[in-house]
Amino acid sequence: MNYFLVLKHLGIVAIAYAVAMLAPLACSLWYGERASAIAFAVGIAISGAVALTLMVVGRKAPDTMYQRESLALVGITWILAGILGAFPYLISGTFSSPIDALFESTSGITTTGSTVLQDIESAPRGILFWRSMTQWLGGIGIAVLFVAVLPYLGAGGKQLFNLEAPGPESQTFKPRIRDSAVFLCRLYLGLSAVLFGILLLEGMSPFDAICHTFSTVATGGFSTRQASIAAFDSVLIEGTVMLFMVISAINFGLFFAALRGKRIAVWRNTEFRVFIGMLVVATTLVALNLMGVHGNPGASSEIVQEQGLEGVKYAHAEEPTYSRLRAIRLAAFQVVSIGTTSGFVTADFDGWPHFSRTLLLVLMFVGACAGSTAGGFKIVRVIMLLKMAFWRLEQSFRPKTVRLVRIGEDIVDDEVQRRVSGFFVLFLLWFVMGTLLLSGFGLPLETATTAVLATLNNIGPGLGLVGAASDYSALPSPVKLFLSFCMILGRLEIYTICVLFIPSFWRSKWTR
Repeated sequence: MNYFLVLKHLGIVAIAYAVAMLAPLACSLWYGERASAIAFAVGIAISGAVALTLMVVGRKAPDTMYQRESLALVGITWILAGILGAFPYLISGTFSSPIDALFESTSGITTTGSTVLQDIESAPRGILFWRSMTQWLGGIGIAVLFVAVLPYLGAGGKQLFNLEAPGPESQTFKPRIRDSAVFLCRLYLGLSAVLFGILLLEGMSPFDAICHTFSTVATGGFSTRQASIAAFDSVLIEGTVMLFMVISAINFGLFFAALRGKRIAVWRNTEFRVFIGMLVVATTLVALNLMGVHGNPGASSEIVQEQGLEGVKYAHAEEPTYSRLRAIRLAAFQVVSIGTTSGFVTADFDGWPHFSRTLLLVLMFVGACAGSTAGGFKIVRVIMLLKMAFWRLEQSFRPKTVRLVRIGEDIVDDEVQRRVSGFFVLFLLWFVMGTLLLSGFGLPLETATTAVLATLNNIGPGLGLVGAASDYSALPSPVKLFLSFCMILGRLEIYTICVLFIPSFWRSKWTR
């Protein structure tokens, strides 16, 4: 392990964060927000000091980067980014607790969208700009930006790109890994510019448009309004945000194929078809459920107790049903928002019928496509696990049958199958452990399970105390700290962070 090389590049991360804070500093000055402007100025100074220290220590480190250095750099980068990004929240007085500031910062850089900010609209605009901007930076991925701007990394750049790309295996679009990273950055910038222009035309202010562009393209979910997208009450805005959430949740490698004229390859992609089909089917089912089509039309499936003269009896609790168009509008937006792991809301879905809430819970688990800005378990992994399970089932009564696991036309080799199986085990382990931990702090089961799932899959809102109309501010500080770790764990898909806790990973001399 070349520790000095890791420290050197962490210094570059700190420099990048210092430069990034210039934008919210300018925003604060534009709106005359003295306290937040000072906070960002101090944040820039702190990031600069950290950068200078790290780069001086690692100044003589060689540029060759191997697997261990890449793993350590990516894992620590996201932790460092969360810490540095917390200073403006703390110094400006937005949060008095360092853990709250760290939670909000980590939620931003991991594109999770969970928040402990109770009154969003009273926060300084510079702070709101920073919240959304960190999601935009986290969406493209710090490591991908590394590869795009640091061509001398060579083989180490490929390692960084592979570790940053979400999914069971990296998606390399061009022969040179740096060209792939540059393509991703250009595509990301292009989508952001187009969405910003459309939102302006649809009536958003420039400030709201840029902040929601940052959050939408990153599938992050931070908003400048307490009611999120519902505050604008515009079908056009909701439709536009939905479209770009879906675009951002599709494997970016498919865009490269489409630009090369292979448009038919996009539709032939199994994960893409399952993703679109999943959103359509889920929207239809939730819309029907909201219209009252769930066994007892016009009434909820929830059973409540009623005390009468004849003792306790049970009846269905009446719930409001929605008109057809209203149900479709609410269902479509919320299904797309949760299915793409964005986390924007237009309704308090925590008050919806049990079936709709359960279906949204399933979408939280599945997530979107690999190779996108979205989080979640990833659809391609679910497909692989189902095919592997079916193959094992068939093998139980046809032991001599040899069958290859395929995703579309591609054969899934044994190494990828082992990685997916291992990921599934680790994912379930963290989910169960996290749920038990939160339950141990006295949180209801619904809140505990969905809080862990929402942070581990980088979704944002959950159910219960962390539902769409609530936030995470009421949770105990140790729980917030644990959930912050879950966000990073989910963003880097578990392996990259878990290896940092294996002692043998660090057993090496400090070499230059």
